[in-house]
Parts: sequence; C-alpha cells; structure tokens
Amino acid sequence: MERPELRRRPARRIERTHDEPAFVLHAHPWRESSLILDVFSRHHGRLPLVAKGAKRPHSQLRTVLLGFAPFAASWSGQGEVRTLTRAEWTGGVPPLAGLPLMCGFYFNELLMRLLPREDPHEALFDAYLQALIRLGEGEGAGAARPWGPLYASRQQVEPLLRGFEMELLRELGHLPELHLLSTSGEPVREQGLYRVDPQRGVLEHHDEDASTAISGAQLLAIADARWEQAGALRGAKTLMRELLGYHLGTQPLRTRQLLIDLHQL
Repeated sequence: MERPELRRRPARRIERTHDEPAFVLHAHPWRESSLILDVFSRHHGRLPLVAKGAKRPHSQLRTVLLGFAPFAASWSGQGEVRTLTRAEWTGGVPPLAGLPLMCGFYFNELLMRLLPREDPHEALFDAYLQALIRLGEGEGAGAARPWGPLYASRQQVEPLLRGFEMELLRELGHLPELHLLSTSGEPVREQGLYRVDPQRGVLEHHDEDASTAISGAQLLAIADARWEQAGALRGAKTLMRELLGYHLGTQPLRTRQLLIDLHQL
C-alpha cells in the first residue's frame, strides 16, 4: 500500500491569458536582461509579470513596455509572478509631457500603493485610460490651438486629478456616499455644515470652529463633479487629501511632493 507521504501531489494548472488590455505601472531590472513589471490590467487587476529579455538592445518589448502606453499583454504561469509571453502596442494615448506627465506618475503611485494585487476593477481601468487620453490630448494638441495647451496650469488639471482620486476611492469602497448623512440617511442640505470621517462617512459639523467644516453646497457639488461651482475644487482637494491620507498611512506620496514643488516653480 502506497504511503500517504509518497503520493504525488496534483500538478498546478498553468494559467494562460491572451491579449489583455494593460499598462505598465512600474518596472525594475531582473537579472541581466529582463524586467519585473507591475502591470495594471483591465480584467485581472494589478499583477507582477516577468518580461524575459526585455532589456536586450534589439528586443521588441523595449518599444512596447513603456509607461502610459496601452498594450495587449499575454502571459502564462503557475505562481505569483507570471511570465509575459507577448506584448503588442495598441495605441490611443498621446504622449505625456510636462505637468500631464507628472499627473500620470501620480496616478500610477496611487494605484501601486492602494490597489491590491489581482483585484480587478474594470471601471477604474477605464477611468485611468480616459484620464491619460485627456491629459495627452490637452498637452499634445495645445500647439495647434490658438489659446494654447488645454492643461497649461495646475488649476486646469485639477478636475482630472480629483475625478480619478474619487473613482479610485469609490472602486475600493473607501468613498462615503456624499449626498447622505451616514448616521441617519438624510440628504445633505446645501445650507448645512458637515465633516467627512474616513470611517464613519458624512457627519454634521457641531464644532464651533467652522474652518474645519465643508458646506453642504460644496459637498453636493463634489459628489456630482460640478467643478465649475465655486469652492468645489478647493473642497475636493482638501477632502481627497484627508481620505487618501487615512488609507495611505504615514508614508507620503513622492509624486504629490513633486507636484507641489513644480507648482511653486
């Protein structure tokens, strides 16, 4: 009779994925000629892939595995890190430069820090893609417009920044329902004063110091992305900083500081 410890364990099934829409969020060298990629894919979420030979001078992968360049990824493997078997550039995102490029790095750092591995979020992937397209079109098409680049200043990119931050928090379940009080479910009133707690949601503001409150009008404008309303972007910036800071912990975002430095310059 065969001893239990000598029984052959069933072989793990090799997983294969073909032509998955993806972006490279980060890459670092592995061995002499390869790369370990942190990839954001539409149907499989964020996952690590090894790109063998990608650093070789004549590798086709060198021109495909670039930041903010959409590509169709195929991979296979059994373990946590799969092997990239093919990558084809799909296009559709104009090159980023200047401030839009910094915004793209900011998006990537948020995804790297907050998005768990292999946790698919198709709506978030689509929001990321559309944000990059809008950033690229604003920068790249600016020279052809008589009024100059669409996103020439930080104030002009802020709606995209705030929109992506909100979509990220919403997809991860970290964005409270901004239209309603979390304690009673009553609708937020434009004339009211509120605060947003990262754990408890929207609460009425009872502190005598109104400087720490957000008005109901601002809160409703943020919830509906009505950025043209006075105070909406300013309120959203403060709110997103508080919510993201709570979930990011004590380690600051490097790209946020770079954006602040660039704005000061």
